[in-house]
Amino acid sequence: MVYFRMGMQPLNTSMMVPAWICIEPPEQVMSAGRNADMRELQIPLQHRSPSLAALSLAQRPWPSDPDAGFLPQRGGFWDHFIATPEPKYCCEACRLVLCNPRQTECGHRFCETCISEQLSKPNPVCPADSEPLFKDKIFRDVCCHREIMALRVYCRSEKNGCKEQMSLQQVMDHLNVCLYFEVPCPLGKCKEKMMRKDIPEHLSWKCKHRETTCEFCMHKMAMTELQKHKETVCPSFPVACPNHCTSPSILRSELTSHQHECPKAHVTCSFIRFGCNFKGLNQDMRDHESSFASEHLRLMATRNTTLEAKVEDVKGELLERYKVLPGLSSRLSETESQYEEMRENNRQLEQKLTTMQNLMSSHSEKLLEMELELRSLRTIREEVETLRGTVESIRSRVATLEGGRVGANPATHTLGSLETQLSRQDDILSVHEIRLADMDLRFQVLETASFNGTLIWKIRDYKRRKQEAVASKTLSLYSQPFYTGYFGYKMCARVYLNGDGMGKGTHLSLFFVVMRGEYDALLLWPFKQKVTLMLMDQGPARKHLGDAFKPDPNSSSFRRPTAEMNIASGCPLFVAQTVLENGTYIKDDTIFIKVTVDTSDLPDP
Repeated sequence: MVYFRMGMQPLNTSMMVPAWICIEPPEQVMSAGRNADMRELQIPLQHRSPSLAALSLAQRPWPSDPDAGFLPQRGGFWDHFIATPEPKYCCEACRLVLCNPRQTECGHRFCETCISEQLSKPNPVCPADSEPLFKDKIFRDVCCHREIMALRVYCRSEKNGCKEQMSLQQVMDHLNVCLYFEVPCPLGKCKEKMMRKDIPEHLSWKCKHRETTCEFCMHKMAMTELQKHKETVCPSFPVACPNHCTSPSILRSELTSHQHECPKAHVTCSFIRFGCNFKGLNQDMRDHESSFASEHLRLMATRNTTLEAKVEDVKGELLERYKVLPGLSSRLSETESQYEEMRENNRQLEQKLTTMQNLMSSHSEKLLEMELELRSLRTIREEVETLRGTVESIRSRVATLEGGRVGANPATHTLGSLETQLSRQDDILSVHEIRLADMDLRFQVLETASFNGTLIWKIRDYKRRKQEAVASKTLSLYSQPFYTGYFGYKMCARVYLNGDGMGKGTHLSLFFVVMRGEYDALLLWPFKQKVTLMLMDQGPARKHLGDAFKPDPNSSSFRRPTAEMNIASGCPLFVAQTVLENGTYIKDDTIFIKVTVDTSDLPDP
């Protein structure tokens, strides 16, 4: 619930409320007198009413409906005003006294809900002069609202007998204490409603759910439960013997003990476990026990003999089992020792397996390094072969020149100068090749880079790259850089096709990286823009998978980079590999990843 201080305070761009109005009217609480135990009761005053648009004046709910709120949900105030309000205080749509008045550009006033209904229509016009209405040219009429709230009205409980008069602004304060205002019973279960002044009488004599005391056990309960309590559970309530004996009424708590003594209770002989099947009344049991004493002894002797025979059989069986125990104990000891040996062997095998895995991992890294070295050696070898061919051609040309000018010192001098020029041209050519390669790389980056904060990254050969990631050859891939603008932040994406950290082996992990750019000195740091990571669905459903986050300003990942790039930040559990590989996210062995950076609130550098 939100309240406002005195004066007008904005709630949002489309609504303002006065200080004494609750945005969602709280459940008002007031004193409702005292109950039978003289304890003060607090009852709810009101909630918001249903729509009043379809009600006539005779049906207005305020005087008697405790669930009606102070403000009508639709239209203006239904209150009974002492003096007829001036026309300037009436809504042009509902013709009632204005509620939260709004004034249009053409000077007419409407209730807040009425003008909202008008604006919801296509091409809305003012019903008074048919002038077009524009939402941004309608404002709240604070002066008119203040004057309306000062108008005098009768109490909303006028029909119940209340003669009080007050300003419209004081209605709620008065209803909180009005003795004629109808409220529900404070006990909750009771659905009756009465005027506040009648609550003490209702709680004392009329309410079916008022608290009362059982006159037998003095237990307190609701009036509606008293009769059931007496008939079922009251321990001090007098009840008749279920056997219809001559005893007077018995307390329910003593009924169980009476059953053992009742002469008309049906009982069985206490020697039933020995074989006596006599059943009869309690008063006949003594005669049976005295006349059948010898028979009872015979039954006990027979039962005793049978039990002794069973005891002997059990002893023999126990002796047989006791003989087997030593063998079972030795077998158990052997099994335990074998189990310990197996555990030790298993532990040793696990150690060997760990050692082998570490060894294979180191070998894989060495093989990768050797492969890279071999690639570089092949490149150097090709360059050497090319140079060798060039040198051979130069030598043949030099030999031809020497054959034409044998023994001439000028020729030797010319050959030396040619070799010097050739070496210089080779150096210049190497520099140009390096510059050309660098320019080609820059051109490729600029050709694929975007400057609107959005990256569409196409990753081909998914299966091969995934296998390389599983084999720890290429654990991660970096995207081409992208920018928030031509002079904005420089960023890229980093993906682990076989997962990283918690997602290794089960998920695709996707991260966002802030890179060092040429214009970082002109940008605001740390980086605070919202980042959205998305895996594109290439199927017709287009059910893209995405996640978004706001950068943590305290994280080093979003501070101004001092190295080529910051530490990556993102989602180790971005998408499960089962979801990725069983859906329509891979097509033609290619996936698409989209990264979007919010640039809406980004200032110019």
